[in-house]
Amino acid sequence: MSAGVPPGGENTVVDLARIGWLATVVACLIAVLVLMLQGYYGYAGVTLAVAISAAINLT
Repeated sequence: MSAGVPPGGENTVVDLARIGWLATVVACLIAVLVLMLQGYYGYAGVTLAVAISAAINLT
């Protein structure tokens, strides 16, 4: 087999805005985990809401 380029549609370009939103979601989810472990449930809930809001921008 040769190492050619796959058919169109399999290699998609990810723009910087999408990477930024994905990084925001990941950072918020990590913060939620840390806040929950420390017992800050209110702050964790707000941070989870921010993560969900940022995740909406990924679609």
